[in-house]
Amino acid sequence: MKYIFANWKMYLDFDETLILANALLREKIELTDAELAVFPSNLAVREVSMSLGASSIAVGAQNSGYPEKGAYTGLVSAQMFAKVGCKYSLVGHSERRYIFGETNEDVRKKIEICFDAGLIPVLCIGETEKDVKEDKREYRLKKQIMAVFDNLNLDNNDIIIAYEPVWAIGTGKNCDFTKAEEVHAMIKQELKNYTKKEISVIYGGSVNDKNVKSYISLKNVDGVLVGGASTKLETFLPIIKEVQSLSN
Repeated sequence: MKYIFANWKMYLDFDETLILANALLREKIELTDAELAVFPSNLAVREVSMSLGASSIAVGAQNSGYPEKGAYTGLVSAQMFAKVGCKYSLVGHSERRYIFGETNEDVRKKIEICFDAGLIPVLCIGETEKDVKEDKREYRLKKQIMAVFDNLNLDNNDIIIAYEPVWAIGTGKNCDFTKAEEVHAMIKQELKNYTKKEISVIYGGSVNDKNVKSYISLKNVDGVLVGGASTKLETFLPIIKEVQSLSN
């Protein structure tokens, strides 16, 4: 299974989000052994889910709070997202970690609450440019993996990992294909220390229509998480078609 996940972040307002979702719907996208999912802003999640409900396009939350209900001003819980039709939730995106100060402990709690809500968490991990310069890429990734997977119950739960080198997100700098394959293989090997389940690992970080085929063709890369290039039909549709050509 290959995955094409579109993180629309805070690029699109409510109307722009619905316009793009409906434009994707009109394309009547058919994928074989691949899944397309979009992650709109909280404001538009319910309406996008309703619009795409009869299609094969799944919907996910960009972030979810870990209390189910209560006096938590500004939070939206995983259970709430599940009830309006979400299948996935991003967890631990670098923008949440480095801008909003989410810790590994926060990420672990969110993973567990996603399981409780019936959402499939998409765990984002990645190293900074400083980590690369100090030769700490592997250390950083293994630490992030351990914080989540140590004693994590995966018996009846699914999870996907998105490897997103922080230095490549929104910078136009994408990870070298050989290095991406090497890192994905290392992540999958590390996961064997915690579970016997096969866990999909996708790549994110300045993915576009020019490089997506090279990433998706790599043995250990199970899909892509696309940011800015997914927010316009004219730049996102070619990405989908490249994956489609490989999966059909």
